[in-house]
Amino acid sequence: MRISSLHTYPVKGCHRLDHDEAAVEPWGLATDRRWMIVDADGVGITQRETATLTQLTARPHPGGLHLSAPGMPDIDLPEPADGPEAQVRVFRSKTPVPARIADTDWVTAFLRRDARLVWQADPTTRAVTEFAQPDDRVSLADGYPVLLANTASLDAVNDWLLEAGDDPVPIHRFRPNIVVTGAPAWAEDDWLGRRLHIGDLTFRVAKPCGRCRVTTIDQETGETGRQPLHILGRHRRFGTSLDFAVNLIPDLTGHLHVGDQVTVQSDGALGES
Repeated sequence: MRISSLHTYPVKGCHRLDHDEAAVEPWGLATDRRWMIVDADGVGITQRETATLTQLTARPHPGGLHLSAPGMPDIDLPEPADGPEAQVRVFRSKTPVPARIADTDWVTAFLRRDARLVWQADPTTRAVTEFAQPDDRVSLADGYPVLLANTASLDAVNDWLLEAGDDPVPIHRFRPNIVVTGAPAWAEDDWLGRRLHIGDLTFRVAKPCGRCRVTTIDQETGETGRQPLHILGRHRRFGTSLDFAVNLIPDLTGHLHVGDQVTVQSDGALGES
């Protein structure tokens, strides 16, 4: 089993960036979801309600961020280390965390609604709240530092879709950070509570990822349909959760590369060092 691709999403909900190599920090892959667009109440705006975010490309550079989108002038923004402070929530139900406001005008014009772009200046302020150790931290991702998907499981989903008369979907619908190949379909179900050795690093497999309507949004065009969420509801429903991919928490910092070997460790339950 090996890494087949690596991806980050510098602004939560934006178009992905593809990488041959990625640095791993305690709160996720470097530059992944350290920025977020929030509404007037400081709650994150995501593709769930604004599929237009698929058209936003964000490219981090040392000390700042470059934004581009169709019909908008490109803009370079510095990391607002001394910018106005704000308390923001990834979701309305989540605990507020501190951030710095980087821009209002550009993102408001882009989304055509009142919005602010914020930067998580200190990623140590947001804790992972479940299936985690006390010092585990996360960026502005939904809840966990890293999401891993298995290509064989996608193949199984696409077989179901074809049988139902629907078109297959790419792995990008699920917005993973790490994609692996060489494992059987749904092997990740057996990794829960265990560790993965990926390259020179280890990760705890915390929990499956319950999917939402973002999977129904074409990540290139922003068009929305009903799949693959409908087929997941038929085949991958566990209680109220429609599962695809698994959430990881890094034990170590370092670097990952496309082609790195991935192995499953049978010892080391979550919560152990």
